Amino acid sequence: MTSNEVRKKYIDFFVKRGHVEIPPAPLVLENDPTTLFTSSGMQPLVPYLMGEPHPKGKRLVNSQPSVRAHGKNDDMLEVGDNRHLTVFEMLGNWSLGDYFKEEQLPWFLEYLTKQLGLSRASLWVSIFEGYKNIPKDIVSFEIWKKLGIAENRILYYDVKKNWWSRSGTPDEMPTNEIGGPTSEVFFDFGENLGIHEKSPFKVDKCHPNCDCGRFLEIGNSVFMQYIKTKDGSLKELPQKNVDFGGGLERQAAAVNNDPDTFKTDLFFSLISIIAKNVGEDYDKSGNKNAYRIIADHLKASTFLAVNGVVPSNKEHGYILRRLLRRAIVKTHLLNSEIDPVPMFWQLAQETTEIYDDVYMDSKKDGKIVGEIFKDEVEKFNRSLDRGLKIINTKEKIGAKEAFDLYQSQGFPLELIEELMAEKGQKIDKEEFKKEFEKHQEKSRTAGRGMFKGGLGGHSETEIKYHTATHLLHQALRDVLGDHVHQAGSNINSDRLRFDFTHPTKLTEEEIKKVENEINSKVDEDLKVIREEMPKEEALKKGALAFFPERYPDMTSVYTIGEVDKPYSMELCGGSHVTSTGVIGRVRIKKQESVSSGVRRIYALLE
Repeated sequence: MTSNEVRKKYIDFFVKRGHVEIPPAPLVLENDPTTLFTSSGMQPLVPYLMGEPHPKGKRLVNSQPSVRAHGKNDDMLEVGDNRHLTVFEMLGNWSLGDYFKEEQLPWFLEYLTKQLGLSRASLWVSIFEGYKNIPKDIVSFEIWKKLGIAENRILYYDVKKNWWSRSGTPDEMPTNEIGGPTSEVFFDFGENLGIHEKSPFKVDKCHPNCDCGRFLEIGNSVFMQYIKTKDGSLKELPQKNVDFGGGLERQAAAVNNDPDTFKTDLFFSLISIIAKNVGEDYDKSGNKNAYRIIADHLKASTFLAVNGVVPSNKEHGYILRRLLRRAIVKTHLLNSEIDPVPMFWQLAQETTEIYDDVYMDSKKDGKIVGEIFKDEVEKFNRSLDRGLKIINTKEKIGAKEAFDLYQSQGFPLELIEELMAEKGQKIDKEEFKKEFEKHQEKSRTAGRGMFKGGLGGHSETEIKYHTATHLLHQALRDVLGDHVHQAGSNINSDRLRFDFTHPTKLTEEEIKKVENEINSKVDEDLKVIREEMPKEEALKKGALAFFPERYPDMTSVYTIGEVDKPYSMELCGGSHVTSTGVIGRVRIKKQESVSSGVRRIYALLE
């Protein structure tokens, strides 16, 4: 059974039980102050779990690409075993105040046994043992027992294992956060493979939550029924919800009866590409961890790049840079003779093939992503050997040396920490921070008195250029794709300069298409409407804001076209014309590269 078939069986199973399939949320979150990426299917559903009516009803289902590579959800350093991933698909179903445990648990068991063909004898379950005033989950115990799961395979665990909220245990939850007890299902690959005995955990007794890899968690039903109050207590929500999540990759591994998720059809073609380049059989390798890290990180990087992220030193771009550079180092350690560029290009193209017509377009996305990876690999390769030589020749690296590696060689701090940890050494993060602050102060001093780019003055011509910039931004996104994000701009009375994310030089045809689209909107003489509204409301309406932190809570939003059907909508603090017809003809005169993955256009008004 293929992974695509597993995904379809899951969606179809719940649709037949009255669920509506909803589209996945955007993977890359631009305007969420709490997180950079969607890390689970429930993330965009919090308002509805708290009682707000969902437009699609009370029963929902979907498959959600998810990234766990930063903050509390950072699994990057866990990757390398048989199951942890930084990017995966979360199969999810939700009851928003409709059905509860009595329906959810039997349905999930039916799906596993009847749809996927898993043996009931291979399944173990965990349930909540209770905590303070929250009762032990006896109801789930009785349901599982009635469904034929042996009592010795129904295990109670504490809040660290069988409680879910975005922040962790009940004590860690902030006011107004929701959470609830969980019931997890594990697939047991059996004692006969000797997985536990070959693992670092062999001295301890094996159980479903053991990290040895014998047991694989394939689904978690969260009974989302509590909310944290101001006085620190938990009270019941007005409605009892079910929030289920199960990893597609893990369910596919269970169907294959192979504990290695990297042998599923979602990964093994990537592993094969790495093996071919390295010149070694994966199954015979003494360093499977490196294969898995490269495969996972290149897949995650491809997902991020397809969604408009380019490597940089902050936020989303920093996560992408860290993933790629970690994969480069692991490639070097597997075989220092390998040029990562062709291999990474192959891995990016193969990832787009795996998800073609699901989340990606292999004909278009593979090339764009390959160019982004090529630039980043070539940039880092120049300093990799020097950096590794420094690390390998020193038993201990101080904070100053670590910062020098970070600043001059481009080594992420986490990567330096990881490489030094293999030698049993630690980096003093506080001292590193001090070195970083010293460097910032020097940069600030050196930069005083320099002109800062942006909107220049407010002459009539400059105001026309400013509105033209909004038209250019939207036209670039329409012609090249939604990965295009504004990266900077500068306007004076002679021209506009616009920086944007895109990995390759624009062709003459693309430039002509962008120009024609802008000028067609000028010819349409579209209205330019300014509204004052809360920033959050504007972002919910779809207004673009690639530097949201720059805007106050109450901000100006400029819409080009009709308010209910805009051509362009952006947060903006500048001045604009009242209609596009007064702008005149826009001509793109020049393009150039600013940095890896960022292009610059110069345009004139005629």
